[in-house]
Amino acid sequence: MDDTSDTTQCGGADLPGVNRRRVALGAAVLGLAGALPRARSGARAEVATPAASPAPGGDPVLLGCPYNLSGAYASIGAPARDGSLLAAAQVNRDGGVLGRPLRLRVADVEGDPAEAAAATRRLIEDDRVAAVVGLTDTTFVLAAAPVAQAAGVPFLDVGATAPAIAAVGDYVFMLPFGDNVQAAVAAEYCAAEGFRRVAILRNRDTAFTRLLAGYFAARLVAPDLGGEIVADEGYAADGADVAARLDALAVLDPAPEALFFAAGPEESGTVVKQARDRGLPQPIVGGDGYDTPRLVGDGGAAAEGVVFTTHAGIYGDSSPLAAAFLSEFAAAYGEPPPSVFAALGYDAVLLMADAIGRAGSLDPIAVRDALAATGGFRGVTGAVAYAPGERVPVKAVALVRVENGRFVLLREGAPRHIPPP
Repeated sequence: MDDTSDTTQCGGADLPGVNRRRVALGAAVLGLAGALPRARSGARAEVATPAASPAPGGDPVLLGCPYNLSGAYASIGAPARDGSLLAAAQVNRDGGVLGRPLRLRVADVEGDPAEAAAATRRLIEDDRVAAVVGLTDTTFVLAAAPVAQAAGVPFLDVGATAPAIAAVGDYVFMLPFGDNVQAAVAAEYCAAEGFRRVAILRNRDTAFTRLLAGYFAARLVAPDLGGEIVADEGYAADGADVAARLDALAVLDPAPEALFFAAGPEESGTVVKQARDRGLPQPIVGGDGYDTPRLVGDGGAAAEGVVFTTHAGIYGDSSPLAAAFLSEFAAAYGEPPPSVFAALGYDAVLLMADAIGRAGSLDPIAVRDALAATGGFRGVTGAVAYAPGERVPVKAVALVRVENGRFVLLREGAPRHIPPP
């Protein structure tokens, strides 16, 4: 039996996507117990996290947490879910929210944008959650966030990076930086390394990859960098024509000095491997879709030396806050976070709990206004502050390289210039 499809029961509902070892270790920290039935389609879970003193009381505060726990995006959705659970446990140890216990309703959106919208609607209409915190990819957030906006329910995007997300409406906030920021860091890295003639390969069927590649190109060709995009090849989401697109890059004359591959987590490793298998030797640079064990798991030795941008927090010399998170995560789940998306899931629940506390009630307008007024929340992935009228924080970007199969921090920082969203 495939352990990754096992579930645990909490309050009589299934939690998909947790293997047996993670259930056992997570239950010890989160106070969960139960049998391990097979996952059922569209399962949701109410995850209660009993508190230590001071004990919260009264009716729980419910947060809806839609995540991709099965399907192609599970390699970043499941770690984000795990980080969210860890944060809920911490909130309850510290007295809960408004003196009440915090509970997460977790929904598996199964790699389907339509299900992301439907699950968000169920969480709001059936479960009556106070706010929605979840999702890690632009296509899914752009499907789900309008549902929350229409209902007037605060929505905090955990890991999707398209600046257009914040334009959905005034109830929708982003925890991560925008793609224009991480793409600018990648372009400035290429220029600093002397890679001014760059070829792009992008998944043309997902919003994240299209936008990331576009922002990268805009920054690289800016006058201060003086770069050139020598080719821009797009492949279908099912990957059927990746080989043909790579062949087109292989015959470029003169050859590009570097390759920028805009790929999602489900394909990053395989695309890198195919590039190397087809004789493309150039340095490969990508975005935070590479921050998944699948990059090395699927790419093998071909992933060595790949550089990508991602979120700050768990790489390099960690801050005391990040070090505490890493220690608690390992204690809860028996292993380090598999990607930085675990830290994003953790930060997002803590930020929403903080906003509800500052609002002093569950009134959605008050919570929305408290989120908008956030000015210095300190998370594992960096400080979060929203400028007046803005719902995308300005955060540092980590530049990471694969070395001996491990993700090694090169540096953190902000780009000199950011393409407009």
